[in-house]
Amino acid sequence: MIGRVRVLVYVAAPGDDPGAVERAYHQVSGALAGTPGLLGNVLLRDEGDKSRFIVMSEWESAEAFQTWERGAAHKGTTAPLRPYQDVGRSPVFGIYQVTAAYS
Repeated sequence: MIGRVRVLVYVAAPGDDPGAVERAYHQVSGALAGTPGLLGNVLLRDEGDKSRFIVMSEWESAEAFQTWERGAAHKGTTAPLRPYQDVGRSPVFGIYQVTAAYS
């Protein structure tokens, strides 16, 4: 498991459309199916503020993520979630390397 990276993207649903983030997440996830190096992703809802979410993707390595991020398809594939980035957080995303894990 060491060497994997997890990418966290912070998003928030607008008050007038509470389901927007979930719809965009499903759209993006479908488009990402089969992406080399992507091991999976989850949508996490904040229990304290139901309008805030984290999209957490897991990649086999930082290199795999960076290759995809620099690719031409990256911006178009993730475009449905971009309007919901939680600009109240800075930065709106983070990249974390797994350094230890227990199951």
